[in-house]
Amino acid sequence: MLKTYLTLWFSSEGAEPTKVAERLQGMGFKPITGQYDHVYDWKDAVALDQILKLCTSVHQTLKGMHVLYKIETV
Repeated sequence: MLKTYLTLWFSSEGAEPTKVAERLQGMGFKPITGQYDHVYDWKDAVALDQILKLCTSVHQTLKGMHVLYKIETV
């Protein structure tokens, strides 16, 4: 089962962390503690194109919020 992890870096000039978390939760990400900030749990088998679509959605969702991010699917 694959999971997509998201790590975020915030700027004091950007969006509030709670607003960023709300947007990501709307996409199906869950906030977690530890090495990563959020996780997307793929319930079924997933193809690379689906992962890339999710990455594009994250990019569009965070656009303009002045947040840096790293996505990792394992």
